[in-house]
Amino acid sequence: MESAPFPEEAPERRVSVVGSELVDNYTVYIIEVMDGEHRWTVKHRYSDFHELHEKLTAEKNVDRRLLPPKKILGKNSKSLVERRQIELELYLQTLLQLFPQATPAPLACFLHFHLYEINGITAALAEELFHKGEQLLQAGEVFSLSPLQLYSVSQQLRLAKPTCCNGDAKTDLGHILDFTCRLRYLKISGTSGPVGTSNIRENSLPFDLSVFKSLLQIEISECSSRQIRGLSSLRSSLVTMSIHHSTETMMSILVPESSEFSQWEPEGAESGCPVTAIIPVWRNMTTLDMSRNCVSTIDSSVKLIREVEFLDLSHNQLTSVENLQYLYNLVHVDLSYNSLRVLEAAHTRLGNIKTLSLAGNQLERLTGLTKLYSLVNLDLSHNQLAQLEEIRNIGSLPCLEKLNLSSNPMCIIPDYRTKVLAQFGDRAAEVCLDGDVTTEKELDTVEVLKAIQKAKEVKDRMSSGNKKLRLLLFLLPAS
Repeated sequence: MESAPFPEEAPERRVSVVGSELVDNYTVYIIEVMDGEHRWTVKHRYSDFHELHEKLTAEKNVDRRLLPPKKILGKNSKSLVERRQIELELYLQTLLQLFPQATPAPLACFLHFHLYEINGITAALAEELFHKGEQLLQAGEVFSLSPLQLYSVSQQLRLAKPTCCNGDAKTDLGHILDFTCRLRYLKISGTSGPVGTSNIRENSLPFDLSVFKSLLQIEISECSSRQIRGLSSLRSSLVTMSIHHSTETMMSILVPESSEFSQWEPEGAESGCPVTAIIPVWRNMTTLDMSRNCVSTIDSSVKLIREVEFLDLSHNQLTSVENLQYLYNLVHVDLSYNSLRVLEAAHTRLGNIKTLSLAGNQLERLTGLTKLYSLVNLDLSHNQLAQLEEIRNIGSLPCLEKLNLSSNPMCIIPDYRTKVLAQFGDRAAEVCLDGDVTTEKELDTVEVLKAIQKAKEVKDRMSSGNKKLRLLLFLLPAS
């Protein structure tokens, strides 16, 4: 389903009192507000209406007789409540007609415009940043925004309207734009269901990130990659990017413009054939976290993130590891909780990495890990490793210090720890297995196992030598 386009005109607005309920012996009226395709409900007692009316008569000279009078006797009777519903609905509709362009702040707050309506959302955000923006920027803290807030800002910028709709300088859109131009750390968190009491689904609202000019770090969750616009404008500044529960492909995030071109290459690449586009690389990105998505392939888009050192693709749907040979600076790689069954010739793709997590996959063999000579930390927990012989494939890795094999079938083998440590020979004391440092007692047992293994190897060699001798004697001609 494609994201809804940005509307070019202000949506039609309507309000209705659709019902009532009794709460703590007070009648609460249920108000439904419609703003174009968006609608939400608000609940208020009559006293709230009265308080609103007092503010409007004082600030906007609204006719005091407009609000239906308060009733003391029979205030909760069915007939009175039903009649009052009609009267209060007419009251609210009249107010909206009185202020068609700029809704007064008390009325906007009463109808929860600051939570659900575009002008109200941007006004509330602008006022917050007017008071706290400079302090937040100086503190260097992560600032959180919702897709609905970003959608509202994006739409305001598209509409040919004043940047300050209600005449209050504190709510001017300029406060938001000044803040977004200088913000360095941003978190965008969507919702999986409707927002509050509304029918608004944030993952259908497009928003534009091109208003952020200085971002170093961004985290996006519970969004759809189709609704994110302007991500490519962050290529020159972004150092860390985290995307969760938001995409099925790496391409849609790293090369969002790929759908526009039949063939593309990253800038600086040597291509033997003509291409339709040269795509700028992510110049400063050193950390990419795309865990907890539905990514099934490491596609060619990784050519654009050459500087990445930390790569997290855990909790996805990977069945193979490809294209990582383009990432020459990789140090830490997390491929845990995917669907990997084999990992052949890992050194040709993972290069000189130091930390590798393959936990929670379906690995049965380790033959592909034999040449990861820089590896220091290896997590193989929660796999299907059953044969101790597989440990020989990593036993000669010269830098390996931490190894996690917990929750594999081999863990039930008697003396599992010492038999695993014995595979590391003289380095057994240097290896921390399953989070526990090797003990002196284990080392003594390892020495015994090594001696037994050595004796067995000598016996095997002698046995093999005897067989060869007998064979040679058999083949010699009789004298």
